[in-house]
Amino acid sequence: MTRLNMPNFQLEQRVALVTGAGSGLGQGFAAALAAYGADVVITELPGRLDMAQPTLELIRSHGRKGLALELDVRDVPSCTRIVEQVVAEFGRVDILVNNAGVNRVQWAEDVTEENWDLVLDTDLKGAFFMSQAVGRHMITRAKAGDLGGRIINIASQMGVVGYYQRAAYGSAKAGLVNQTRVLAFEWAKHGITVNAIAPTFVRTPLTEQTFNQPEIKADLESRIPMGRIATVDDMLGAVVFLASSAASMVTGHTLLVDGGWTAV
Repeated sequence: MTRLNMPNFQLEQRVALVTGAGSGLGQGFAAALAAYGADVVITELPGRLDMAQPTLELIRSHGRKGLALELDVRDVPSCTRIVEQVVAEFGRVDILVNNAGVNRVQWAEDVTEENWDLVLDTDLKGAFFMSQAVGRHMITRAKAGDLGGRIINIASQMGVVGYYQRAAYGSAKAGLVNQTRVLAFEWAKHGITVNAIAPTFVRTPLTEQTFNQPEIKADLESRIPMGRIATVDDMLGAVVFLASSAASMVTGHTLLVDGGWTAV
């Protein structure tokens, strides 16, 4: 009988960096990576580092090391400095989760240049330059024989389909989907996988107000074959899988975690 190597989802001796992890999805991703054995560094916007404390407590509750740092991903030099700081304190970055993001809900005819720039600079530009900073570190390690870096972009189903009042957001997330493909293609030779997950609408503290509007909630639920708004817990398995050695042959892929929205 052929002996198979069973999938391994454990992340011991790995160091993860999760941007925008003060609450919601970022907090969930950080806690899940810690639960599977990774030490986790999280970032939150300057002046809001206190918001990251509950996430740090979750990380440490799993017996893992945690650190919170200030970062605005729109500031490109800061992206490089953060990676240098993490490497100095933890020795390496094995996993990057580009979670930091923002949305401004506006009809297309009302979108301002200021809001367009805010969304694109955060959701697309920021993700690229964080990936570049971490990617350079991973490439250096790979040349020394240390392969296996993981970069995971948090895209959105709005990068694949359209929806009302999402002109800037949908443009940024669609760009992130293809950015994922390009980086995966370029960096595969270094043993680095680059993937994305594309959630449907997820209930978080930031989105709760949207789902409190009965007409919008009913419209969204009618478009999701599973019949409900997603939770943070629904997204965690995808990130753990893509961060693990079980996904070593998966790269350039966007995993839709959308309850079937894009299947119909």
